[in-house]
Amino acid sequence: MLLRRVLAVALLLAATSAAAETACPGHFADGRVPVLTNPKLAARTVSLCFEAFAVLHSGASRTPLYAAERLTRESVAEARAVARDDSFHEEDRLPEADRSVLEDYVHSGFDRGHLAPAGDMPTPTAQAQSFSLANIVPQNRTFNRGLWAGIEESVRRLARERGTLYVVTGVVFTGGSVDAVKSRVLVPTQLYKALYDPARGEAGAYLAPNRPGGAWQPVSIASLRGTAGIDVFPGLPEAVKGQAMPLPEPREFARGDEAERRGPREETWQDWLWREAGRALRKAIRDALRAIF
Repeated sequence: MLLRRVLAVALLLAATSAAAETACPGHFADGRVPVLTNPKLAARTVSLCFEAFAVLHSGASRTPLYAAERLTRESVAEARAVARDDSFHEEDRLPEADRSVLEDYVHSGFDRGHLAPAGDMPTPTAQAQSFSLANIVPQNRTFNRGLWAGIEESVRRLARERGTLYVVTGVVFTGGSVDAVKSRVLVPTQLYKALYDPARGEAGAYLAPNRPGGAWQPVSIASLRGTAGIDVFPGLPEAVKGQAMPLPEPREFARGDEAERRGPREETWQDWLWREAGRALRKAIRDALRAIF
């Protein structure tokens, strides 16, 4: 019985890994997707590719477990020129029972927090894709617009300085009980942003609690693996994983980033109704086209 369970988990992990690797390897260091070292996280996961990032979504938490990106000096510069347009939307590629919906976040008290930030997206299409709820987790509002925004900006600045960074942003669920928005969407207890500099061969991660007033800490990839149950850069030597690279202190946004610093406003019921009407119309159009063709 134990052997069967081990084999089942191994097959599930291999299938998930292979699907993501063949779909969009450019978003991952050495083309290798993160490996879930905690088998409990593997249930009901779906790999999704987008133009500028990839996610592994969990139907159990109704959130992404991680988002992977390749940031370059050029892509960061291009992202600066893309005006932000908050266009949160549900992800039709996910099973209905396993995905979050816009209504989950209405008056929830939490921000809809990006894993792959809108501010990293180098084209309008990529930015629109970043507002998929498959890339969104419930974040404490103060944390999201304060410390976490500073971490995101620091990583962009470091990418401009270094030239290329591979980034994996993810969630941690710890403790005896985890909060859930409207009894559906699990609230991460911590978030991390792991970096790998291929030119210097060094890696490390920011780890911070999803609450106001918490302090971030630098951790190694090996330490993060134990905390989050995931090996974010499986292709790296253990010596690199065991040593945390120096990480810049989170920096405040420049004046030109004011729109992003404000973050998304809380959605009203009127916003939700308009979005639901738009979603129903898009679905009706798709169904009609399918019937014709």
